[in-house]
Order: sequence, then structure tokens, then C-alpha cells
Amino acid sequence: MTVLEAGDALAGQSRASTFHPPTLEMLDDLGVAGELHERGLVSPTFAYRDRRAGLVALLDLAVLAGDTRYPYRLQCEQSKLTPILLDHLLRHDGCEVHFGWPVAGIAQEPGRVTAIAADGRTLDGRWLIGADGAHSATRRALAVDFAGITYPERFLVASVHDELTGWLDGLAAVNYVYDPVEWCVLLRTPDRWRVLLPTPDGTPDSAELERLPARLLTIHDPGRPWRIAHAGMYRVHQRVAATFRAGRVLLAGDAAHVNNPLGGLGMNSGIHDAVAYAKALAGDDDAAVTAAAAERRRIALEYVQSVSHQNYERMRDADPAARAAHLETLRATAADPARARAALLKSSMIASLRPVAA
Repeated sequence: MTVLEAGDALAGQSRASTFHPPTLEMLDDLGVAGELHERGLVSPTFAYRDRRAGLVALLDLAVLAGDTRYPYRLQCEQSKLTPILLDHLLRHDGCEVHFGWPVAGIAQEPGRVTAIAADGRTLDGRWLIGADGAHSATRRALAVDFAGITYPERFLVASVHDELTGWLDGLAAVNYVYDPVEWCVLLRTPDRWRVLLPTPDGTPDSAELERLPARLLTIHDPGRPWRIAHAGMYRVHQRVAATFRAGRVLLAGDAAHVNNPLGGLGMNSGIHDAVAYAKALAGDDDAAVTAAAAERRRIALEYVQSVSHQNYERMRDADPAARAAHLETLRATAADPARARAALLKSSMIASLRPVAA
């Protein structure tokens, strides 16, 4: 197996940071979960909060103990997983990674596919998995449509040196904070806290970064400015490729589907794509490969896109009655183990991958 990496080294950005139970099972099967746990933060609970009311509901993944050997989330930046995977990959004969090898084009013939770099280099193989991001050159080379929407807001993510635990009551490692205007996510990583805020369209990035300190004080005012480590702004899309297989090429991760980050589904579903494809390709059964690509696309449409967009809509709902009803539903769910398990099977992505007993 050969990996073609566009960058000159592994990406060092924090990016995604939540690993769900079935993803941890897959990484365990690959022999890397132990090392990831050494670098990560076990998060057995997550919280729903309201800007005005404070803590609304705390959901405990311990109710999934009979459904998974990892009844929790693991908070760990994606950039800490990739070096582990690289090390394990290079232990296998016949596996190599070429850095500085951006794929710019694809050529196919029966039984073969050729990756073409921008400088004309080529590499042949039996299959190619394009996992080259939302702006995938692989997908564009195949002329595969990438339909969907772009959210009107930009998402601003700030990492801070402050320890938030003593600032807000009942704070979990992952907190979804509801508000019709200024909803946010407060998320703990092993190194620091991260805050995600929606930001209006049509304003300069520089102006939004300038007003970030004041916005953070509306979450909690410690009597001084928050200590911001770094901050960045990005646009968020909900899109799914028209097909995940085109000849000898499979699309995975952001090259195949992108969604908003609420719920931590993006990186996890990309890993699920890769594992599903690997199993199908190992069997050397063309029909199984087609079925795996179709199933991963179905899950992206019916589960990942649906759940992440629903999370977005509920966090910002401006209808007082609908908002109150949803918050009451969250309280009732947290108080009822059976309802909590059903909700957590969905949010943890277990229900998207396998049938579960009632």
C-alpha cells in the first residue's frame, strides 16, 4: 500500500478532537487505540447547557457498557493520531508514504488506476482511495458532483490557556450551549479548552477576531480577559458526493462528505469509510467494494448529514416554545436510562454502523 500525501509532513493543526466509541473499537482492532488513549482524555459524559439556564442535561455514556467496549468519548486531537498511524503503517512490508505528492489528476483503464501529480509524476495501482479533503482534486478529476449547502455563518474556533472547569457549574469535557443568537460549544482537549462560536457573514475576519475577547466574556467573566492561545475562522458546508465509487477510485472522508462539526461526526465517519473500504478491498470482490461505497454514502446522507444539521438547528432555535420543549426533552432523556441509551446509540454513531437490540 502506498500513501500519497500532498504536504511535506503530517499536518500539525488541531482539527477534529472527539473519537466516538465505534471508532475507538476500530482503532483497537488496528492495534493503535492504546497509544491514542495515552495521549487523550477519557470523557464519559457530555452536557447540554443553556446560556441563561446553565446546565440542562448531562448524558453518561456508561449506559452503553453493554453495547461497546468503549462506553465513552476520547478527546484527542487528530494530529496526535496521525503520527501513531504512520509509525504502525511503516512497520508493514510493502507499505510506504510519499510526502510532497499532491494528486492533481486520475487516469483509469480496466483493472488499473493512475494517480498523476501536478509536476507530471505518476503512480499506478489497482485501486485509489481519494481522501484529499473538501477541495479534493481526486473528486474534481472524476467530475463527481458535490451538492449541498454552505451555512450563512462562519465558525470561529478559539483555543484558550484558561481552565474553565471552575468557572461554570456542571461543566463536562464536551458542552453544547444553546442560545438563539450566541450558541457555542465548549470542548476540552488534553492540552487546553476550545470554544466554537458562530460568526455573522459579511464582516472582515480581522474585525471578528478583534471582538472575540468581548464575546468570550459573555460566556464567563473572570474579571480579566480570557487568555487566548490562537483562533481561526472557517466556513462550514453540508455536502455529499454524488457517488463514492467511480471505476477503480473510492472517495472517503471530506472528499466524499463534509458536515458541520456539531456532534463530532466528520473525522469519525471518515475513519469508518476507510475501515469499510479496507475490508471490502481485502476480499477482492468487486461487488463488495460497490456495496461498501453505496453503504457509506447512505450513512453520510441519512445519518451524518441529518444528525449534524439537526444539532445545528436545535442549538440556535429562536422559537421559545420549541426551544423550551427541546430542553425539557433533553432533561427527560438524561433522567431515563432507556431513553438515554437510545439517544446515545445514535449520537455515538453505534446505531449508524450496526443493528442494536432494544
